[in-house]
Amino acid sequence: MIEKVYYDIESKYSKCSCLGEKYKPTAREQLEARGVQSLSDRDLITILLGSGVKGMPVNKLATRVLECIKTADEESIATELKKIGGMGSSKTSTILASIELGRRFQGSGTIKITKPTDLLSMVQHFALKKQEHFLCASLNGANELIKIRTISVGTLNRAITHPREVFCDAIKDRAAAVILVHNHPSGNIKPSDDDIDTTIRMLESSKILGIHLLDHLIITQKEYYSFMEHSLVFDS
Repeated sequence: MIEKVYYDIESKYSKCSCLGEKYKPTAREQLEARGVQSLSDRDLITILLGSGVKGMPVNKLATRVLECIKTADEESIATELKKIGGMGSSKTSTILASIELGRRFQGSGTIKITKPTDLLSMVQHFALKKQEHFLCASLNGANELIKIRTISVGTLNRAITHPREVFCDAIKDRAAAVILVHNHPSGNIKPSDDDIDTTIRMLESSKILGIHLLDHLIITQKEYYSFMEHSLVFDS
């Protein structure tokens, strides 16, 4: 089946090349050819939306929906989605249903984090990002996952983050602990001086707030680095 999909995509590519056009596989074609794990967040939303509307292509609409999901509070996300041009009741319902389905299978109160690296499978897709993304996972007193949030998006090698942004939502969650994660698009897993300084600031802030900082993970497509496992900043 995979070979057939690749063949179909290649045939379309060759045909468009002959016509002087550049063919780009659709999100659905990429899913069938390479698996759902290969898709970006925007590609996944594109598949859920199915189509755009007049004046709003589906890719552009998916980008706006993705930004809304990243920034809106849980209580206001439905209202914020409906404010996006092209997001009628049907498309909004599809997005909300997919979020709830994901939450029920991998969300709040269902995943117990026995060690920080248990979080890796849920954040590994961020290793595909071309910019640094700084994430914060909040946990309750039973070490059950509450939510994973994107705190900031930076450049190729840096995401500026302040303790205020990191712990703001964790306080709202009444979190007992947090785990920090960020990706290194360069593929170099070694923590930078900025990474170390940031972790020290976050650890100091966590002690003041009474929210335990369990670990800070750096991820790439091939490996990960745990500050706690290396006894860097954290006590051994």
